[in-house]
Amino acid sequence: MIVLNALKETEEWVAKAKSKGKIIGFVPTMGALHDGHMSLVERAEKENDMTIVSIFVNPTQFNNPDDLKKYPRTEEADIELLKKAAVDAVFIPDEKSLYPNGQQSEHFDFNGIENQMEGKFRPGHFDGVGTIVKKLFEIIQPDRVYFGEKDFQQLRIIQQMVASLKLPIQIVPVPIKRESDGLAMSSRNARLTKEMRKEAPIIYKILKEARKYYQNHSVSETKKWVQHRIEQTGLKLEYFEIADENTLLPVVRKTPSRAVRGFLAVFAGEIRLIDNIRLN
Repeated sequence: MIVLNALKETEEWVAKAKSKGKIIGFVPTMGALHDGHMSLVERAEKENDMTIVSIFVNPTQFNNPDDLKKYPRTEEADIELLKKAAVDAVFIPDEKSLYPNGQQSEHFDFNGIENQMEGKFRPGHFDGVGTIVKKLFEIIQPDRVYFGEKDFQQLRIIQQMVASLKLPIQIVPVPIKRESDGLAMSSRNARLTKEMRKEAPIIYKILKEARKYYQNHSVSETKKWVQHRIEQTGLKLEYFEIADENTLLPVVRKTPSRAVRGFLAVFAGEIRLIDNIRLN
């Protein structure tokens, strides 16, 4: 495995792979890698000739400076993990090379998806995501890119961006990878207190119960029910939304032919966790 830091050497690596007709699979990450990330890597390795992973904690997608400061950074362990997985290359750029003119986000129109849920509570977040992903796509020119469904809204945003920019890239969604107790794998889990780590698996339990409840109840009843269930735990609900799986617009009433998902964000102490589940 080759570790790439400079843009020029990365572009040369890409050009060499392309000149040999290699299909490139790409997994963009912010590091602090866990089995969830590795399930993306595994899939990329299966479906492409070469796999490259990027590690970059992107400052423009954090609307909370404290969150950025505390984001776990485990570069050495990450490199070892990727070596073991026999990844072809890992790209670890510095901030200056990706943001030569300082931390500025491009502004995107994602068809209104960016104003729902995460976008509502994290202003500017998706402009930051779009900015960095677009930059990485320009450098790596991947054929397929792998995103986990835990960040389902982010996945839709990237699909929207690829479509509107007419990029020749296939975005591959990968199902949520969970701990044995059901908690969705996330780099933030490492920051949970012992007490909150015990409490957090209730999130998935409530989502599964909500799926059952939704079968015989209305959208608004289900939303109230989830809110009530979370209030009985040690977690603090930021939002629970039932949205169309494709447009991500909130659903007001049930339509049998429409695929809908329940999306939720909670605070486990100081740590913000998100999860989602298909409801029908």
